[in-house]
Amino acid sequence: MKQRKDISRIAVFTSGGDAPGMNAAVRAVTRAALAHQLEVYGIKRGYQGMIENDFVKLEAGDVSGIMHLGGTFLQTARSKEFRTHEGRKKAFENLKNHQIDGVVVIGGDGSFAGALAFTQEFDIPFVGIPGTIDNDMYGTDYTIGYDTALNTVVEAVDKIKDTANSHGRIFFIEVMGREAGALALKAGLACGAEVTFIPEIQNEEEELEKFLTKDYKNKQRSGIVMVAEGDRAGGALKLAEKVQKNHPEIDVRVTILGHIQRGGSPSANDRVAATQMGVAAIDALLNNQINVMIGMKNNKIVHVPFSNEVKTNREFNADLLKIQQLINSAY
Repeated sequence: MKQRKDISRIAVFTSGGDAPGMNAAVRAVTRAALAHQLEVYGIKRGYQGMIENDFVKLEAGDVSGIMHLGGTFLQTARSKEFRTHEGRKKAFENLKNHQIDGVVVIGGDGSFAGALAFTQEFDIPFVGIPGTIDNDMYGTDYTIGYDTALNTVVEAVDKIKDTANSHGRIFFIEVMGREAGALALKAGLACGAEVTFIPEIQNEEEELEKFLTKDYKNKQRSGIVMVAEGDRAGGALKLAEKVQKNHPEIDVRVTILGHIQRGGSPSANDRVAATQMGVAAIDALLNNQINVMIGMKNNKIVHVPFSNEVKTNREFNADLLKIQQLINSAY
C-alpha cells in the first residue's frame, strides 16, 4: 500500500477511564513515530486538553521509564464540551495551529465515538488503540488493561476467600463493568465463584438461590458471588441485602473493589499488546488506514472502522458461563 507523504507531525493522547498499559502504548506510538522521522506531540488530559490547547512535544527520552507504570502520564479526562460541535471546532483549531497531520487516541468506546464525530466534521485522520479494563470492544479480542485488571481482581478475591473460609461467610464481590461482564465472568471462573452476575444475562438469581438453599448448609461452606457493577439485579449491595433479608441465618459481606482495578503496574501481556498496537497505529496512519481502531484477532493486528466499533456490541463468551455452571453443579 502506498505510504502517505503528508504525515509529518502526529499527536497522541489518552482518554476516558485509565487502564494499565496506556503508558506502554504512548511510548510505542512515540518511538515508532520518531523512527519514521515524524514529530510527536502529547495532548494532556484527553479531549479536554485538546480543547484547552494543552500540548507538549515528546522526544524519545520523554517516554523512557514509563512502560511499567500504571495510569497514564499524559493524564485523562472526560469532556462534555467535546460532545458539542463548538468544542470539537476548538479542538480542530488547536490541532491545525500545531500542524498536526494525524492523531492516535488511546481509550474506549466513548473515546472512539468522539473520534468518529470529529472525523466526520474535520479533515484530520484519527487512529484508535483500545484501552479499557472491560475488554468489551467490538472487533478485537483484547483491550489494553484487561489482563492486569483481571489479575488484580483474582489476587484480591483470593485474599477475601481466606477470611470467607474462616467464618463460613458469603462474599459478594463487585467488579467494574457497567455494560459488559467480561471482567466479572473471567474473574469468577478464575476465582471459583459459585455464581456470577453480568449485564448480559438475567436468570442468575435462580442460580444464587439454588446455591444458598442446596449447597450452603450450616456454614459448612463459604462462598464467592462475583457481580459486575452493571448487573441487572442492581449490583452487589442490593443482591446482598436481598439475600440477608430472605436468609437471615447466612453471614453476608460485600466488597466493592472499585478503582483498585484500574491501578498497578501493567502485566507483561498488557505491555506487549500495547507496544504492538502502538507501532501498528503509526503504520496505519502512514499507510492511509485512517479513522480505524487497531485491534487484535487471533493474535494478529486488524483494522476496525470507527463506525463499526462504535455501533456494534461485542458478544460475551457464553461458553465460560456454561463451564462455571457445569463445575458448580457437581455439589
